[in-house]
Amino acid sequence: MPRETRDAAKQRVLHQVFGFNTFRPGQETVVDALLDGRHVLAVMPTGSGKSLCYQVPALVEDGLTIVVSPLLALMEDQIAALRLAGVAAETINSGRSRDDNVAVWRRVSLGETKILYLSPERLMSERMLSALGKLPVRLIAIDEAHCISQWGPAFRPDYEALTQLPRLFPEAAVGAFTATADEVTRADIVAKLFGGDALLHVTGFDRPNIQLVVERRRDRKKQMIDFLAAHRGESGIVYCLSRAKCEEMARMLSDNGVRALPYHAGMDAEVRVRNQGIFLAEPGVVMVATIAFGMGIDKSDVRFVFHADIPGSLEAYYQEIGRAGRDGQPAVAHMLYGLDDIRMRRQFIEQEDSGDERKRREHKRLDALIGYCEAPECRRRPLLAYFGEDSEPCGNCDVCRDPIPLADGSAEARLAMAAIIGTGERFGSAHLIDVLRGSASEKVARFGHDTIRAFGIGKAHSVDAWRSMLRQMIAAGFLELDVGGYGGITISAPGRDLLRGEGTFRYRPDTVAGNSKRRAKTAEAATDWTDDEAELLGRLKELRRSLAVERRVPAYVVFTDKSLEDMIRRRPTSRAEFGEVSGVGAAKLRDFADFFLAVLMDGAPANR
Repeated sequence: MPRETRDAAKQRVLHQVFGFNTFRPGQETVVDALLDGRHVLAVMPTGSGKSLCYQVPALVEDGLTIVVSPLLALMEDQIAALRLAGVAAETINSGRSRDDNVAVWRRVSLGETKILYLSPERLMSERMLSALGKLPVRLIAIDEAHCISQWGPAFRPDYEALTQLPRLFPEAAVGAFTATADEVTRADIVAKLFGGDALLHVTGFDRPNIQLVVERRRDRKKQMIDFLAAHRGESGIVYCLSRAKCEEMARMLSDNGVRALPYHAGMDAEVRVRNQGIFLAEPGVVMVATIAFGMGIDKSDVRFVFHADIPGSLEAYYQEIGRAGRDGQPAVAHMLYGLDDIRMRRQFIEQEDSGDERKRREHKRLDALIGYCEAPECRRRPLLAYFGEDSEPCGNCDVCRDPIPLADGSAEARLAMAAIIGTGERFGSAHLIDVLRGSASEKVARFGHDTIRAFGIGKAHSVDAWRSMLRQMIAAGFLELDVGGYGGITISAPGRDLLRGEGTFRYRPDTVAGNSKRRAKTAEAATDWTDDEAELLGRLKELRRSLAVERRVPAYVVFTDKSLEDMIRRRPTSRAEFGEVSGVGAAKLRDFADFFLAVLMDGAPANR
């Protein structure tokens, strides 16, 4: 297809099917690469529209597109959304009857289906691969692609088989999509899946609408209740470390007037699915969950994510907080952390059925997360730096909004850097602390580091104090941690400036010597509706809910909150004007315009 014709086709699909006039930042680059037949790894933040990047090429190109997804519920939701937009999308999965699956395959084989969703297990079965090999497969999209990498936050062995896809379908472009992958994980995916030959597209990791808050745990239940009191009536997710704690916290919140539901892998499947459905469909519900909940959850109005326990890594943390504020409105990510959490996470790593190299990397990833928790200045800077992105102070984290009293640690920093240089910039924190404190361990003696000038120069500080200061120096950008290698600590360019007497290292004494009792301020709402507009928005949401119930789909599949808000701003009075609302394509214009126009124009009741 000539490029001009193709460009016109993609714009037509974007507008007529999905109801958008322009692509979001980053989308068009990925779309064009896939249309050119190139393999792509796209790392894009949650809520940036990754699915559109493969859905548009699927509808522009002839032939079949395969979408690999890890969760049945996610597949069903995306298919429901595509069908409401007039797209022939199907799935074959174990949750459907054999007759249904046979009927779907018949439509696929006749070319009536454009997009087929499959789990990795179903796709990589010998029978399915043989059948698909006879069809014109033009595009394969792998959702949640970090599951491919054993260094990612949610490695799934079933995903490893997907690395065969470029060889099995040489005529198809393969797109891998994720919101969560640090540099090590990205390199691993590109090497395993594409043999190193792919476009790596990273659009940025910042979610500036999410306020970042970290608080030392003192009384988990009271801290959680106090937080939720400030967010009463809002939808949110509370993450807990264990199944038992999920059940306990959900009961405790319910007893305190919060509509809270538990969710974890040990629950009865029917109850779990019902609780998820309630959370997706109804406002003001709090889901208390393990990490079993969340992958692929597309609920735009989640106003907060509360970590009652520390997550396993900065990647996992970033992925989990990304479920908040997908509508672009203010949201809060609030984390409690304590020493017992850290010990538990260390134990989890050691108990993993994995090799020493993976365990070592996971400990270093946990170190990076603890450094984030102890950041002396803006939290967003170390969070984004972990993913290779520079940023200025954000103004929207607890440290920026309510600065902490800091101490001048420049002298201690220079002692630490003397030990780092003296040992060759290749050792981790445990060894450096032994050198600084003059501990003649077997390893220190073996390398002769008990003879260097830095040996014992930091005796005045405890092991815990040095551990915290090293983490804070990493978080502040004076030192760099090699997560992908052997966890060695090196000195960055700003660190070398500090070593020459240029600049100052300021640190948080509270994380070195004791607990902090600071409280974070709550984010203000960015959208100020008049009373009439707020009432109208409520009625539009009620209409959306009733239409969703009729069609047995989540409410956001009918229209996102962003589309409802655009309706209020535009106040369309005709079908033509309604067609200009963001997210209104031809099928939704046909199916829903009259219902919403009735509410918008003359205040007809939302209930039908």
